[in-house]
Amino acid sequence: MTDGVSIRREGRAGRVTLTRPGALNALDHEMCRAISAALIDWAQDPEVSVVLIDAEGERAFCAGGDVARVHREATGGRQAEVQAFWRDEYRMNAMIAEYPKAVVSFLHGYVMGGGVGLGCHASHRVVCESARIAMPECGIGLIPDVGGSLLLARVPGRLGEYLGLTGARMGPGDAIYAGFADLHVPQDGWTELKRALVETGQPAAVAAAAAPAPAATLPDLLNEAEALFAGETLVDVRAALQADDGAFAAEARAALDRGAPLSLGCTLALLHRLKAERAGIRRALELEYRFTHRALAEADFLEGVRALIVDKDKRPRWRHAADALTSEDVAHMFEPLDGVGLDFHDWEDTAS
Repeated sequence: MTDGVSIRREGRAGRVTLTRPGALNALDHEMCRAISAALIDWAQDPEVSVVLIDAEGERAFCAGGDVARVHREATGGRQAEVQAFWRDEYRMNAMIAEYPKAVVSFLHGYVMGGGVGLGCHASHRVVCESARIAMPECGIGLIPDVGGSLLLARVPGRLGEYLGLTGARMGPGDAIYAGFADLHVPQDGWTELKRALVETGQPAAVAAAAAPAPAATLPDLLNEAEALFAGETLVDVRAALQADDGAFAAEARAALDRGAPLSLGCTLALLHRLKAERAGIRRALELEYRFTHRALAEADFLEGVRALIVDKDKRPRWRHAADALTSEDVAHMFEPLDGVGLDFHDWEDTAS
């Protein structure tokens, strides 16, 4: 059994439970590989009709990847291992998104970064009243990855740009509106729902257990987001925010001021590209990997993690000033990698 995750068969279900509540169920490389191996096995197991993904503890489904460990490995000369972690994590994200059987994720507490990649590509995404979902990667010098860029690109209007650049958190109603979740089931009903799924293997039990979600607040921001986040570049967006004296613009400005300019500019460009291409999950992950593969040497990831998580001085020294970021700086991070890329599992011959 891999530390940090419990993988087992129960009735008609394959079960994945994260078991690192003290670390907010942060994902590491071994956990991702173990989950991927189980998914491959269960896809061909006629006794498994549905996969359930949940987590122990009250605070988080998964607050992200184990970036403190990633920082230790990268600064200790193990950059290739970090790049392999991202590669295998992204492969797992694609597996979940394309899985030939129903996957039900139970999202509570913090669901961020790697937690979005694990839980928000499932076919049936359940949120409860405590869910707080976000992609805050720009604050640590990365970009919304694990396929989160694709989810953001599909949010109505320019709200995806707003969520991606600011890292704003979504409650259950907003997560459903934005397409990060499907149904609201109060947490006191989860035990019974999981029992039904295990016994029957029928994902229809999810809809039967659903209850009205809290009202979404994002629709009220749609027009302002359209006006303020429609710019082609980071300079354009910042100029629009500076010219607006409203509370929404002020809050967004403060969030952008905390983010790494290169990450912000690349996030904006990535969302625009995915929208224009009407891309799918594999294309989004491919572009994300071009950035993250370069991130250790050419972006602000190590400095962002140092400042916010390791030293906690909250004074990152970013490589670029926001007003000096060029289109060439951004474009370079998404250029094809020389001899490096992602390959994905082929489900074509897998029995469902």
